[in-house]
Amino acid sequence: MAKRHIGSSFDAFLEEEGLFEEVTAIAVKRFIAHQLAAKMAEENLSKAEMARRMETSRSALDRLLDPDNSSVTLQTLQSAAQALGGRLKVELDFDNAA
Repeated sequence: MAKRHIGSSFDAFLEEEGLFEEVTAIAVKRFIAHQLAAKMAEENLSKAEMARRMETSRSALDRLLDPDNSSVTLQTLQSAAQALGGRLKVELDFDNAA
């Protein structure tokens, strides 16, 4: 078995395999879904009430909370943050870009 990746970083491996952006997007979506679910649990907030606060459907909320569904709009994230008393902050980092 070839040992071409020994000593390289995991990020370098993902970039070499052409997977870095996809894996990063999935990880970010899972983290966001986890944060939202945790905050809802902390506030004892049902999905029905959360959807009502977001002025969306329960199925749209289910998609947002699905860690494997990476499709999400900034508007949906903004609505969720606002419904939980928070605010959405988005950051672009060009210093660490390849």
